[in-house]
Amino acid sequence: MTATDRAVELVEIAAGAAAEKLASDIIAYDVSDQLVITDAFLLCSASNDRQVRAIVDEIEERMRKAGLRPVRREGEREGRWVLLDYVDVVVHVQHAEERVYYALERLWKDCPQIALPEPVGAVGAGGAGAAADRGAAGPAERGQR
Repeated sequence: MTATDRAVELVEIAAGAAAEKLASDIIAYDVSDQLVITDAFLLCSASNDRQVRAIVDEIEERMRKAGLRPVRREGEREGRWVLLDYVDVVVHVQHAEERVYYALERLWKDCPQIALPEPVGAVGAGGAGAAADRGAAGPAERGQR
């Protein structure tokens, strides 16, 4: 089983919105073989709490224009890790420190990545998420915090 065309379309919409607000390390996984609750995860990072909120706002606006509202939203008050659940797609917008610490890429590394359009896929390449994808040791793994 693979992510539906609709899930891939939604990933691209959300990824484009995140890139518009300068999110880094934007990556998407097809988790449909592992989970029955969703088809895809989109992960992205922000350098501060305000940027996390701006990315979330832009994603919600673009998804609203596509006719969707999140069925669940978590973490908005803290602004460090916001989860937006659109059923077919779950979006994780994380502060860069949380992204490195929780390293969701390691958890989902066996799932196929969903190719993102070039301008989006190139944003923040080589950052924390990209290092985790390549199996490189991040700061937490090297004993740094």
